[in-house]
Amino acid sequence: MSSNRKVALVAGAAGVIGRNLVEHLETLDDWEVIGISRRGGDDTARTRQLRVDLLDREDTLSKLGELTEVTHVFYAAYADRPSWAELVPPNLAMLRNLVDAVEPAAADLKHISLMQGYKVYGAHLGPFKTPAREDDAAHMPPEFNVDQQAFLQQRQRASAWTWSALRPSVVCGFALGNPMNLAMVLACYAAISAELGLPLRFPGKPGAYDSLLEMTDAGLLARATVWAATAEACANQAFNINNGDLFRWSELWPKIAAYFGLEVAPPLPMSLETVMADKEPLWNSMVARLGLEPTPYDQVSSWRFGDFVFAWDYDVIADGSKARRFGFTEHVDTERMFFDIFDDLRKRKIIP
Repeated sequence: MSSNRKVALVAGAAGVIGRNLVEHLETLDDWEVIGISRRGGDDTARTRQLRVDLLDREDTLSKLGELTEVTHVFYAAYADRPSWAELVPPNLAMLRNLVDAVEPAAADLKHISLMQGYKVYGAHLGPFKTPAREDDAAHMPPEFNVDQQAFLQQRQRASAWTWSALRPSVVCGFALGNPMNLAMVLACYAAISAELGLPLRFPGKPGAYDSLLEMTDAGLLARATVWAATAEACANQAFNINNGDLFRWSELWPKIAAYFGLEVAPPLPMSLETVMADKEPLWNSMVARLGLEPTPYDQVSSWRFGDFVFAWDYDVIADGSKARRFGFTEHVDTERMFFDIFDDLRKRKIIP
């Protein structure tokens, strides 16, 4: 292998983050890509897909222990669980199993990139210090993002490779069957509202409608992830990655409604997980009548994640200036990002 040739192992390749990362790497001439996920996927000219259960240590060691060519690991895998404490054991075990398999086999391993998020700052717990910065004080555990970083830091001390940690806000892009994809929640909620002849109501907590938020475009995150993994100055550093602009739902919601040709009614707090639980027959009829892709209802949207985000009745923002100081200066207009994703979903015939 040429000294300039790089081989990426992308864990979580079927998710919104991993999928967009794979697509970005495929545009770069000096990368080969190996994607791994529980579901697996179809190979392309530039990417080999493997079905690997990272929670199964023997399966992981067997399949990844043969990947001697890997130079960069991009870790974006995630195992969902009902509570914060329950998230720690499986998510830490998956990362440990992967590193235990790849590190001894890949003699030219240069970097391990860890995908985190604002949970590092306690954003999921309630109002937290904003704008959050990478060197903010830690919060009371449990928190698997923190434990994963501590594992890499400890492991790296005796290793030649370096690590980086990327901390995006809510990541938006195309992916089906993903537990954390807000764009799909919005698109499906709007499509079902239109089908029922209803206006688009904000379903979150009253204070959430006017809170200050930011998003992270999946394509932007992919480019930032590769940058942090290959720039020498970024070795062993964490970076907040966001679009670079701020918004309030009270300003953006009417524009989203207008995109779907809907009126806006006053917000009404409700659990999407509850009110959308009986909508599968309606969705199936929409798919058949409108000629949409036959996507299973449980794959098109994670209503629980929508409830989680729409409950933020406090500001959820982080300082992205460290990445800019280190050299990553890209930005994305959040309003345009949502509309581009909706356009893409229509083009793919996921939504009407």
